Amino acid sequence: MDMLKDEVNIMKELPPNLKLLDVEAAGSLITDADLSKEATPDEYIEKILPLLLRNRVVHFLGYGNRLGFDPLPYELQRLRCKCNFHALKFVPEIQQIGSLLVRRIRRYDFARSTLDKQLLGNLIPHVPLRHYHAAEGPSKYLALHLRFEIDMVAYSMCEFGGGETERSELQTYREVHFPLLLERLKKSKPLSPQELRKTGKCPLTPEEAGLVLAGLGFKHGTYIYLAGSDIYGGQSRMQALTTLYPNLVTKEDLLTPSELAPFRNFSSQLAALDFIACATSDVFAMTDSGSQLSSLVSGFRTYYGGGHAPTLRPSKKRLSAILSRNKTIGWHSFEGKIRKMIDEGQRVQVRGLGRSIYRHPRCKECMCRH
Repeated sequence: MDMLKDEVNIMKELPPNLKLLDVEAAGSLITDADLSKEATPDEYIEKILPLLLRNRVVHFLGYGNRLGFDPLPYELQRLRCKCNFHALKFVPEIQQIGSLLVRRIRRYDFARSTLDKQLLGNLIPHVPLRHYHAAEGPSKYLALHLRFEIDMVAYSMCEFGGGETERSELQTYREVHFPLLLERLKKSKPLSPQELRKTGKCPLTPEEAGLVLAGLGFKHGTYIYLAGSDIYGGQSRMQALTTLYPNLVTKEDLLTPSELAPFRNFSSQLAALDFIACATSDVFAMTDSGSQLSSLVSGFRTYYGGGHAPTLRPSKKRLSAILSRNKTIGWHSFEGKIRKMIDEGQRVQVRGLGRSIYRHPRCKECMCRH
């Protein structure tokens, strides 16, 4: 509220004469059905402003992605950036455990970067952890968001080498969780698993993620924080990655059951801990650029990283083409192609029209000083 006090008038509660108003009966309850998904400011002026002037209050119920699409006036876009990157903070409970998580990843107290300060506030202590000594632990780490949970795998319609058992299991999951997807596929000619992979529609497996990191030169001893939920295929699917990189940890490895207990039944709060660990990492690697967590982490690192918070974005289409030559390509050539793929994904680009301001904040409304 302090951050936005000079931008908008904020009230903690309604005035006494409006507290008893039945907003639904008065016609001031606005649901997602009352506004188009890509509503413009003009639509708010035409539909909502008359209600506000008449009843002096409106209640937005739901309100997902509103005023989140181009084109927006300069001042509104600037205000959205200020809200997202400055005004919004994690609650102290998440900041506290997030601070503990990052310190345990690094195994000792660490320098307070701009990213650390923004995410964790004043909750980073200045004394080393008693049970973690600097001489024993790594000073840097890579965070990897491996988007390979069963929902992602099943929805992709790809195959991952598990044969008939895998196909049957994923089809059963689709029937329960994605019936509309199956209905849509019945009315069209779906691409084959081979065509899907060739066009970059298949999520990267843990093995493929490991190959990308190895191709970039990350050594066997690299310390890796793994973000995400249960990986489809469990330990057997993870074996290749953990063999390449045995120093791989999760929040479940680093926090005790009692420390995780307050967040256990809240997936968004567990994701917040992953967000903190990924955003403050020395290098962040994603396997799916369309993932909300990965996209928001990369946007946050772009905004606060000062050009020193690299994010690795593999192109699934390019990687598929590279891996299709696995019987003829040598390791040196493989490394060169992987490095070129990642370098091209890291080129500085101005935010394009229609792209999320939170994921792509590199624009004058967000990052220029006024």
